[in-house]
Amino acid sequence: MDAALRSLLDWYAQVGVDVPDIAPARPSRKSASKPRTMRDAKPAAAKPTPKPREPAFKPLDAAPIAAKAKTLDELRAAINAYDAGVLSDGARQAVFSRGNPAADLMVIGEAPGRDEDIAGEPFVGRSGQLLDRMLGAIGLGADDVYVTNVINWRPPNNRNPEDHEIEMCRPFLNRHIELAAPKVLLLVGGVSLSAMAGVTGIMKNHGQWQEVNNLPALPIYHPAFLLRRPELKKEAWLDLLELRAKLIG
Repeated sequence: MDAALRSLLDWYAQVGVDVPDIAPARPSRKSASKPRTMRDAKPAAAKPTPKPREPAFKPLDAAPIAAKAKTLDELRAAINAYDAGVLSDGARQAVFSRGNPAADLMVIGEAPGRDEDIAGEPFVGRSGQLLDRMLGAIGLGADDVYVTNVINWRPPNNRNPEDHEIEMCRPFLNRHIELAAPKVLLLVGGVSLSAMAGVTGIMKNHGQWQEVNNLPALPIYHPAFLLRRPELKKEAWLDLLELRAKLIG
């Protein structure tokens, strides 16, 4: 009980006022919280088990598929039916070739672009038109050239083909060369040079003969690159003269 109240009640009692008995108040105390034990602690929410990742797409080995093709038409059909994953999923169609398959010169570009994806033939856009003019300048017409690419499908957003995509398509290209049986290869652009000859750096290696599949192969600037760097056309012309000399010889 409060001391002031106790004193007042005592004074009331001394002067004859009846004061009810009031039990002394118990000292108040806050209930002490029990320390939390490991048993009392709320179990932590279990982390969700991560879902297993879907296995990465693994294409079929193209080597036995390509080897079964006995003609260019059979090889074209095999490529059209092949599941190339991201490449074939994002492309309208496979791009096989154009020109004369019996020609002495086989041109190997990098990959189809938008125009090629629509037309189903390689080198039909602006760069293809420039390529035709370049070859025409040394006397090569449509019947003198057979054209294909390292990759048979347009890569997403016209990006360069990735190494694993080049390796996936390599058996098709090797079989393509075997069936067409050209005498000379023309490697158009840095990707074609790297993929076919294992050499990097088109700026320093253009016009330098390589050996690919036991055939002489000449790397040249890609026409799309020449459209951006027209000052290099003089160097490109010298490379074309080197190609003409080889074909004549």
